[in-house]
Amino acid sequence: MKDHIKAHLAVFGTTLFFSINYSVVKILIDKNLIQSYGLNLVRIIVTVLLLWLLFAFKKEKKSINKEDYPRLILCSITGIVFNQLIFVKGLSLTTPIHASLLMMTTPILIMFSAAWLLKEKLSNNKLSGLIFAITGAMVLVLYKKQNTYAANTKLGDLYVLLNAISYTIYFIMVKPLMNRYSTIMIIRMLFTIGLFIALPFCVTQFIQIPWHNYTLTDYGLLLLVAVGGTFLAYTLNIYAINIIGASKTGSYIYLQPFLATVIAVILGKDILEPYKILAAAFIFLGLYLINKISK
Repeated sequence: MKDHIKAHLAVFGTTLFFSINYSVVKILIDKNLIQSYGLNLVRIIVTVLLLWLLFAFKKEKKSINKEDYPRLILCSITGIVFNQLIFVKGLSLTTPIHASLLMMTTPILIMFSAAWLLKEKLSNNKLSGLIFAITGAMVLVLYKKQNTYAANTKLGDLYVLLNAISYTIYFIMVKPLMNRYSTIMIIRMLFTIGLFIALPFCVTQFIQIPWHNYTLTDYGLLLLVAVGGTFLAYTLNIYAINIIGASKTGSYIYLQPFLATVIAVILGKDILEPYKILAAAFIFLGLYLINKISK
C-alpha cells in the first residue's frame, strides 16, 4: 500500500476516533463510572506511558533547549490541561452533536487569530464566513428547549467554546516549537508536563473511580477513549501530517460532525433536530466562505 493511502487512512482513523469519543465519553459519565476530570487524568496517564514507550524504541537525538521550556509549559496548559479538562467537562453537560459542531469554530478562530497577529487583510468572503459561523454557534448555544440528552446544554456549550479558544492559543504558540523539534517529541513533552499540572485538579476524581463497577465492556470503552481517542488520534495525525501535509490532514475535521452525529444517534446519546441542522448549515456555509479563494 502506498504511503499517501496509508496517511489518508490514518487521518480518517483519527477523525473516527475523535467522533466516537463524543458518545463514548457521554456513556461512561452518564453511567456514573467516571467523572470528567478523572477521565482526563486516565487519558493523560495512558498517553504519557505509551508516548514514553514509543520513545524507548525510537529515541530522538535532539533535546529541548532550556529557553524553550516556558513556552512548552504554556502550550501544555492551553493545549493539554485546560483544553482537555474543559472539553470533557463541557461534553458531560451538553450533547455530542452540539459539541462536534461547536468544535468547527476552532479552525475559524485559528485563521482569524493568525490574521490578526500577522496583520493580514481579511477578505469580504472571510468576514461573511465569520458572521455565518458565529450565527450557527449562537443558534446552538441560545436555543431554549430543554434537551433530555444533556444536564446543562448552555453551560456545556460555553465550555466547548472555551476549549476551542484555548486550543487556538495553543496552536499559535506551539508553531515555533514544531518548527524546531520533531512533532512527536513536542507532543510527548506536552503530555508529560500536562500530567504534573493536571494531577492536583484531577486526582480526587481519579481516586473516586468505582473500578469494581466496571464490566469488560466498560473497560473497553475507557481504553477506546484513552488509547484510541487520545494516543492513537495524536500519533496517527502526526504520521499523516508528515506525509500528506497539514492542510489535507486538517480538512478531515469537517467530517467529525457528520460521523459524531451518526454515532450519537445510533448509540442513543443524542437526536437530530431541525435547529441543529440549521446551525450546521450556518457553520458549514461560514467555513465554505472562509476557505473560498477570492477572485
